[in-house]
Amino acid sequence: MVVLGALRGILSPPLVQGSASSSSSSDSRDSTNKSLILARRRAVVFGSTSVVVASLLNLHNFNSSSPLFHSAIASAEEDVLEKEEGRIVHVFQITSPSVVFIKDLELAKIPKSSSNDATLNEDENAKVEGTGSGFIWDKFGHIVTNYHVVDKLATDRSGLQRCKVFLIDAGGNSLYREGKIIGFDPAYDLAVLKVDVEGHELKPAVLGTSRDLRVGQSCYAIGNPYGYENTLTTGVVSGLGREIPSPNGRAIRGAIQTDAAINAGNSGGPLIDSYGHVIGVNTATFTRKGTGVSSGVNFAIPIDTVVRTVPYLIVYGTPYSDRF
Repeated sequence: MVVLGALRGILSPPLVQGSASSSSSSDSRDSTNKSLILARRRAVVFGSTSVVVASLLNLHNFNSSSPLFHSAIASAEEDVLEKEEGRIVHVFQITSPSVVFIKDLELAKIPKSSSNDATLNEDENAKVEGTGSGFIWDKFGHIVTNYHVVDKLATDRSGLQRCKVFLIDAGGNSLYREGKIIGFDPAYDLAVLKVDVEGHELKPAVLGTSRDLRVGQSCYAIGNPYGYENTLTTGVVSGLGREIPSPNGRAIRGAIQTDAAINAGNSGGPLIDSYGHVIGVNTATFTRKGTGVSSGVNFAIPIDTVVRTVPYLIVYGTPYSDRF
């Protein structure tokens, strides 16, 4: 405001005294008018510059000391945080119905009845041997998981091994079914189960691609660590093109490394991106010696590998390489 007041003083024309009748007075007045116009132009230029400088000075003072500024920054940060949290909540809500909980059971004896209630009974006649995760592949009831989650069922010769799959249908109804082994590929630590979902509509997981992943991008793991169903852990893609061992001793190449926590029971569950698309199958973790706790170095099989393998397992029961 002081600067604007000074401008008004500069722009006020000076008083010109004297007679206007003589030629010399006229020339003098013309000269004075030209000088005044020039002075006014300079004053306008100087005044504009002063306004900008004053604005910058006020902005500087606002940035450094104004409580209003700090309040605005805090409010903006809260808005960003709320949006980020809302996005993660939304991703979980749209993807979790496609994730299943798997229990491996061993029966004490082969039941006389073949009904699901009898074969999946968890009383004294059945023992829970392990838990894992998986995700719904299609509306026909195919479930993708890790081979090591269901390896006992895949290699069972006694007829005592069972697999109990807990899932949610598209209407939000919880149910469980016996999972039948359809196909498996130990070289990629992948297996496919099938559950009877007659009368229920399922919500298959949305598949993404692992081809365009970048280190640093956000990712999320959904699974059932230690039997705690529908657990979400968050992290980033920590590395690409890793090599991890498979159940048959061969190397699985191209694995995704992440710091999203993966613990016992997470195996077979999906690793998803910020859009809720599956980018990998959670498979392995390095644990702190003697603790069994995840060290933050975890791995997933890339979804592009899964997409190439699973259709063969569904149709033929074995990977393409094992059929010739």
